[in-house]
Amino acid sequence: MAEAATRARDTLAFFKIVTADVERAEAFFTGAFAMARSNQVEGPTFREIMLTAPVGGFTLVLFQWRDGRALQSGSLHGPIGFVTRDFDASLAQAIAHGATLDRGPFDYGGGQVAFLLGPEGHEIELMARAGKAAA
Repeated sequence: MAEAATRARDTLAFFKIVTADVERAEAFFTGAFAMARSNQVEGPTFREIMLTAPVGGFTLVLFQWRDGRALQSGSLHGPIGFVTRDFDASLAQAIAHGATLDRGPFDYGGGQVAFLLGPEGHEIELMARAGKAAA
């Protein structure tokens, strides 16, 4: 019973990535994936910019430490995933805004998938599902 109550109570709402340059990250995600700024939080030691997807879904939080500390890329995370209805156009738009193609594109379950790296190295998975519109 507690599990059912938890499912009804809890909602996945955001993903947060740490960036050395929050403005550059915002320009990339708004330009490449049509996300829009929905909020901003300024603290004495950090800045956060919240971006939302154009069709709803999740919020991407861009986090930057104010002290300029060096950032290290870890391996305990997966890519930021985007589903598209027009794979070729979305791939071209992401690359035009500073992404680099890391792997792919290749066929996956009748659809297409490619892995990109954003301007600061964040991994992005771009997918077009076979016979389905984007969620």
